[in-house]
Amino acid sequence: MPTILITGASRGIGLEFANQFTADGWTVIGACRNPGEAEPVSAIGGIEVHELDVDDGASVMALKQALGDRRIDVLLNNAGIIGQRSGFGTLNYDAWAGAMNTNVFGPMRMAEAFADNVMASNRKQMVFISSRMGSIAETNPNAYVYRSSKTALNMAVRCMSIELAGRGLTAVLFHPGHVSTDMGGASAPVTPLRSVAGMKQQILGFTQADNGRFLTFDGDEIPW
Repeated sequence: MPTILITGASRGIGLEFANQFTADGWTVIGACRNPGEAEPVSAIGGIEVHELDVDDGASVMALKQALGDRRIDVLLNNAGIIGQRSGFGTLNYDAWAGAMNTNVFGPMRMAEAFADNVMASNRKQMVFISSRMGSIAETNPNAYVYRSSKTALNMAVRCMSIELAGRGLTAVLFHPGHVSTDMGGASAPVTPLRSVAGMKQQILGFTQADNGRFLTFDGDEIPW
């Protein structure tokens, strides 16, 4: 069966991805900062849970060493933070740098570390949870920190998708919707179940022709 590696697997969208891919019979490797406190993901039958802090290059390389040369059909970069919510005139540059480290550098650390594992698989897919808040075409004057981090992620993944296309990579960015998670809030209109089901359906159908796309969870194209 195919294998998926999910970052930020202990809660929210990551946890729902782990649930749904496990139910489909996939081998699921769930990575999170504190596996000892990640009871919901640990309770999923058959899942592997590993410690990972995407902010820390040494932690990423420790996971790479633990997994060795195992084939990974889908690397799903889900871990992320909202960062500072307020805007101009109150910007906290340390918080901004922290959001860039988690939301941009973290996924790219994972992509570089596990590129050979992905390329050795049948699917050769990398999926990145972004946000349409990172779309320059749809910009609104708020959430400077989160928006800019997702815009930077979009550019980095777009560059990588072009550079590694010759190796057969399919790299896709998703807007998961405004999801009712700890980050999105309990009143958000999209449930994790619906969001992940929509993204999973697309992942299962992707071909290399989808490389470099920026999509909503229900399949619409998002302007850059």
